[in-house]
Amino acid sequence: MEYTLQAVVSWCSLNGMVYKSFLATLFFFSLGVSLMNSSEVDAKTKAVQTPAKAQYETAILAGGCFWGVEDLFRAEKGVIKTEVGYTGGTSGEKAKYEFVKQGNTGHAESIKITFDPSVLTYKKLLLFFFEIHDPTTINQQGNDRGSQYRSEIFYLTDAQKKDAEEIKARVDKSGQWKKPVVTVISKSGEFYSAEEYHQKYLVKNPGGYTCHWNRKLDF
Repeated sequence: MEYTLQAVVSWCSLNGMVYKSFLATLFFFSLGVSLMNSSEVDAKTKAVQTPAKAQYETAILAGGCFWGVEDLFRAEKGVIKTEVGYTGGTSGEKAKYEFVKQGNTGHAESIKITFDPSVLTYKKLLLFFFEIHDPTTINQQGNDRGSQYRSEIFYLTDAQKKDAEEIKARVDKSGQWKKPVVTVISKSGEFYSAEEYHQKYLVKNPGGYTCHWNRKLDF
């Protein structure tokens, strides 16, 4: 079979284009696979490097004027956030300082604590609570008198109720407080946030009034 020079040139040119097209296709395919694998690796690496979100818990306690209680809990390792407010009353409309201070709304000055149980367990949190306030006085804390200053644990779950009863009995049995512990344990109702000027009061007003301190008792 005879081939003309022009036919040979045309054949080489055509097959060269096909070959180049094949190489280009192969290159972009390889690049796509590489990018896909890179994305998968990045996603897996990110998943490993990003820690799981901590499972925080909440506690609501009342132990007298909430200024001092909050100030001491804020410094505890494992406490994530604190907020003072009013708990235990029947009317949300009366959950304001101007009404609660009269002592007839049923509310207690209280604190809502967000904490990390992997650092500070609920039981340890309660033990600290019994160190920083006097749980033997009914409707009183220091010179503050009225039902709004009572000692009370507001449990949010059955597990918290069980722990609260256990810790209260332990503290009472220890004899560290010379009188019986009268702290009430109740199922928590609505927590109403207090006015802004009450939040972190002793941070805003260093040296302000407080009747709370850590007695460092051994229960």
